[in-house]
Parts: sequence; structure tokens; C-alpha cells
Amino acid sequence: MNKLSFIVIVFTLLSCNSNTKPAMYKTTGTIIQYDEALSAIIDTTTKPEIIAEGYEWSEGPLWIEKHNMLLFSDVPTNTIYKWTAANGAEVYLKPSGYTGTTPSKCKEPGSNGLTIDTDGHLVLCQHGDRAVSLMDAPFDKPAAKFITLVNKYEGKKLNSPNDLVFNAAGELFFTDPPYGLFTQDDSDSAKEIKHNGVYKVKKDGTVILLVDSITRPNGLAFLPGEKQLIIACSDPDKPNWYIFDVSDDTLSNGKLFYSATEERKTMKHGLPDGFKINKQGIVFATGPGGVYIFNSSGKKLGFMKLDDATSNCALSTDEKTLYVTNDMYVLRIALK
Repeated sequence: MNKLSFIVIVFTLLSCNSNTKPAMYKTTGTIIQYDEALSAIIDTTTKPEIIAEGYEWSEGPLWIEKHNMLLFSDVPTNTIYKWTAANGAEVYLKPSGYTGTTPSKCKEPGSNGLTIDTDGHLVLCQHGDRAVSLMDAPFDKPAAKFITLVNKYEGKKLNSPNDLVFNAAGELFFTDPPYGLFTQDDSDSAKEIKHNGVYKVKKDGTVILLVDSITRPNGLAFLPGEKQLIIACSDPDKPNWYIFDVSDDTLSNGKLFYSATEERKTMKHGLPDGFKINKQGIVFATGPGGVYIFNSSGKKLGFMKLDDATSNCALSTDEKTLYVTNDMYVLRIALK
């Protein structure tokens, strides 16, 4: 064998063992079809992949297209992680939700929901700091430097902002249940606002209470066109999603979008939590037993049945991939 042939063989063997080979992941769950419309959304033989694991309570997934990475919160550990196909999961930002100098007594002090504002900044719901804040650093150089966008309503501290969304005009909408408080209930001595509200923050900083009648407001998202807003309620006694008409600074004509009361009878893990809506108005919503797939009218088209409680989900920019935070796991599901 001459020297050139030897070099070619070695190069070929190295190429076959390079990192370009796709990673193999464990899978979990089952896709259940209730309506033929699901066939255009996902293949029922698809198996959700476990792409990361080992977290106390994963939340707030957010796909960052520019950096080809997924961010997500581990709320109890006050940490945001990033996941990439090349390197898997790594610590991205710590602290993420509680920046105090003394140890937090809260069970869930970290960040929860994450999003990007209309100027391209990372914006976080911070349980421990009881605020919605902007990370004052670029995505590729994360730092625990925050600019508070809102932390009070009528002079009183917020409970613990949970999930958030911006409209096209750059106005912030967020939910404020008590889950970041020490006892996580309405009797907590630190709770200054008696209701658990849904709020809007205008561009000039004005904070408007939109809804105070939902007992445990959680995930929220606009249907395409931003004329209607869906809000999840994570109250075990009212495991519902509600839909409201949006007009300027008010929500009106609130009604039930879907109730998971029947599902809760047999599937005890999980409640209506975070969700995302694609450009066609398909709703991917975490809830009792897994992830629900609704059309824009609230009809259940399908269901991803999972063994552990789900908390939130995110779509890739091309909407061909769904990421789900699933208790200690983070999942990836291929869509059509």
C-alpha cells in the first residue's frame, strides 16, 4: 500500500466517525388521533425524542433561530439552559429569576416563561424577583444583567410572572399566578395583590389589568391576527383554556375554549399550562396527560400522551419541530 492510499483510508474512517452523524435519542409517548385533520399536522407514528434530561422542573422553551439553539428554564435551580444539536444541553444563564444576595426561600425562584421582544432581546418571567425583565446582554454573550420592564401594579408587588407574549406593536401581555411565592397560594404573607391577574404593559410603561377572574392564569398566546387571546388556567378544579376578544386595552367576550375536566379524571399529572399557536391557528397546549392539539375553534384534533407532566412548548421558526418541557425532560417532536 502506498502512502497516498493509506491517507485516503484513514480520512474515510475518520469521516465515518465524525460528529456529522445524527445523534440517537431515547423516545417516549404516543400520538393519538381524534380527527382526520391531524394527518396534515403530525404523523401518528412519530415518537417524541428525549433530547435533554435531569432537571427539577423544565419550563419556558424558546427556539433562537439565529443561534440554532433552544433555551429553557429549570425553575427550581434558578437556571436557564441552552441546547444545541452539536453540544447538547449546557448552562446558559444563572441566576435567571432570583438575583437577591440572600438564599431564596421560594421553591421556584428561577425564570419561567421566555420570549423575544420586537427588538430581538431575551425577556424573562422572573419568579424570585417577581418581575418581567429584559436581559441586558446579547444572546451569544449572556449575562445576569437585567432591565425591569414591570414588577408592580398600582404600587404593589406582582405575585410571580409566569408566561408572556408580545403583540406586533411591541406591547407586553403576561400572567401573574402565585406559584413563585413561598407557599404558592393566596394566603402567602408576601402576596400583595389579592387577585391573580392577566396584564398588559403599554409601550409607555402603563400597566393595565385585563382579567382578574381566572383563578390560576398561566400560558397565553394570540391566535393569528391578534384579535383573540387564549389563556390557560392551571387550577386543578378548573383545568380550562379560555378565549377572549382583544380590543385596544381590553379583553371582552371571554368564553371557554376547551375544558380538560374529563381528562383530569383519568390523567392526574399535569394541568393546562404553557402553549404555542402556529401560523395556521393550530394550538399545541400542555395539559393533563401530555400535549393537546386543537384547531382555532377549540376542537381536539390529537393528543401526545406522555408519562410525566408537561409545562410548556415551543415551535421552531419553520414550524416543523415542536419542543416540549416535560418535567425532568426536554422533548423534540417532528411535525409536518
